[in-house]
Amino acid sequence: MSPAAVKKEKRKVVSMKTKVTELLGIEYPIIQGGMAWVAEYHLAAAVSQAGGLGLIGAASAPADWVREQIREAKKLTEKPFGVNIMLMSPYADDVAKVIVEEGVKVVTTGAGSPEKYMKMWKEAGVKVIPVVASVALAKRMERSGADAVVAEGTEAGGHIGENTTMVLVPQVVDAVNIPVIAAGGIADGRGIAAAFMLGAQGVQMGTHFVVTKESQVHENYKKCIIKARDIDSRVTGRTTGHPVRALRNQMTKVYLEKEKEGATFEELELLTLGGLRKAVVEGDVQNGSVMAGQIAGMVKEELTCQELIQKLVRETDDLIGGKGFYE
Repeated sequence: MSPAAVKKEKRKVVSMKTKVTELLGIEYPIIQGGMAWVAEYHLAAAVSQAGGLGLIGAASAPADWVREQIREAKKLTEKPFGVNIMLMSPYADDVAKVIVEEGVKVVTTGAGSPEKYMKMWKEAGVKVIPVVASVALAKRMERSGADAVVAEGTEAGGHIGENTTMVLVPQVVDAVNIPVIAAGGIADGRGIAAAFMLGAQGVQMGTHFVVTKESQVHENYKKCIIKARDIDSRVTGRTTGHPVRALRNQMTKVYLEKEKEGATFEELELLTLGGLRKAVVEGDVQNGSVMAGQIAGMVKEELTCQELIQKLVRETDDLIGGKGFYE
């Protein structure tokens, strides 16, 4: 490698301003997904410290757990971070209050509408960013007072919609006046640059952050993602109306067979009960749910959050130019 190439590779992009960075007070328009059992305070703080926006995934955890996670993250970074609330959680009401009580300034939401909490959050100065899978929901969220939306394509891991990122993002951009953040199928600077070309003002990434050094998931889970090929994800639960994307294993094989045979919702639910925890915490990647996006096939190394974010913004700037400033 020539000296010029080495210098180019090592340079640090110190700023990449968009409407999303201005809205959230962050350096780079890169948000880490609020993944259940994965997005805890070590990861969230590391992403924020590296200049992105880290998220603590509240999932179905009780409010006291979320409060403790927020306080631990504050010990590791003074930079902005947020909390993702799964609105179907039985603890959603309590967690919504914890957001305000602990002074969290950003919340992303999924699995429902945050409208009932909007007044409380807005009065506390919380920036509210719902995750949407359709134009109709994006417009509804804008009307209810959302500050931005994450338009997440079906390429993403975990619970998904039907539209791809390529078709969803520009349609949402055209439909709303608030900033749009693209998610689903993004793992490098090419994906980020493409999202900008579609009109997005930032990106949300999940799968690549699962494999970072600060991520506390079981090593078996990380290895599954690193070894994954482009064809290795499967979608279960289409017949139940709750499709989920995960890497193929014994669980997805059995699930899809039973789904094809017409198994009941209850029978299918039993197969996945506690499946994500089984994979993330216990490392059972055969019978657990190894949620990951289709982009897993591009994730080939374990980096720190700092290394990953700098790699992403260098690649993005090389492609679109004029967005970064170097030290």
